[in-house]
Amino acid sequence: MRHFDHLDAEDLQRLFHREPEHFSADDDTETLATALGATLYSPATRPELARDLERSGRRGVTSHVICLEDAIADHDVPAGEQNAVSALRALAVSDVPRPLVFVRVREVEQIGRVVDGLGEHAGVLSGFVLPKFLEDSGSAYLEALADASSRSGARLLAMPVLESPQLVYREARADALLGVQRVLDKHREQVLAVRIGATDLCSAYGIRRSRELTIYEVPLVAGVIADVVNVLGRADGSGFTVTGPVWEYFSGPERLFKPQLRESPFIAHEEQRLRAELLAQDLDTLIREIALDKANGLCGKTVIHPSHVRAVHALSVVTHEEFSDASDVLGDDMVAGGVKASGYRNKMNESKPHRAWAERTMRRARVFGVAREDVSYVDVLGADAWR
Repeated sequence: MRHFDHLDAEDLQRLFHREPEHFSADDDTETLATALGATLYSPATRPELARDLERSGRRGVTSHVICLEDAIADHDVPAGEQNAVSALRALAVSDVPRPLVFVRVREVEQIGRVVDGLGEHAGVLSGFVLPKFLEDSGSAYLEALADASSRSGARLLAMPVLESPQLVYREARADALLGVQRVLDKHREQVLAVRIGATDLCSAYGIRRSRELTIYEVPLVAGVIADVVNVLGRADGSGFTVTGPVWEYFSGPERLFKPQLRESPFIAHEEQRLRAELLAQDLDTLIREIALDKANGLCGKTVIHPSHVRAVHALSVVTHEEFSDASDVLGDDMVAGGVKASGYRNKMNESKPHRAWAERTMRRARVFGVAREDVSYVDVLGADAWR
């Protein structure tokens, strides 16, 4: 797999100072977690699920989740399981590029049933998304996952979802997060990334953010995100990759607030038509939320529609300025510490406090590439807009 592999060679050469590198399901978890990008969710009951999974790879989707939990009705669970297994078996024998595929379960027993149903094709699956993850329930899920992996011989990774009311309630949050930390640390080799279930967290108070508000403008949930990163996203070797919460909207008929995309970058790159398209689809708020995800230490994002994927991936490309700064911080002349003016002459780069950021930036550069000096996210979005 490779991000932006669906673009032609001319576009890749025009856009990238360093093109994205190939990665595979066998790579280390840090690389894979960074490479997840926009993780597209699909209900397990979709009639043409197998075709959807094949189409994902051709559209640049590199991680896809088949949902057996909240996305389907309770009475559809047995049919959803059968449909998911059938689609995965069909994907396993197809010759099309395929994304990393995960199944989101609603109960522990489904892990074994899905893996057993796949039989010799279990390797098509990259792992499972584990809902309502807390210390007690999480242990049972991870033990079942380890057992299924051992029996099938397939490497199966876990993506726990933090979405329980205990994580919203102030008096319970610290203990709940520390419990999650204990169980994840015990099963560290199985954990790919930690996901945040913003929709369920909002439901604890009967609220729902609008399409014109980022999740960071909902303080109840923004506080949870901050605490999750505080406990589980540390850069001292104890942390995990934490992904951005779901963007759950399509376009809407009426706007309350002004657009959140400045005109000047689109004019400068002759992409006014692209800006109009993004505003028509209400993707300007998604773009702002992606930027805030990055600023708050999150990597990747859950999405529900292919049109969201390109926005997440375009903003995941490392800018030439970021790459220049990260290279300076990690350079041989700063190994012992110290400070150095940025090559862009607009900031100071400090070796010790910026090192963890630089290492993460270089990891992102490997899987998403480095943009040319005169290329912005607008150009990347434009190259992918009409495909």
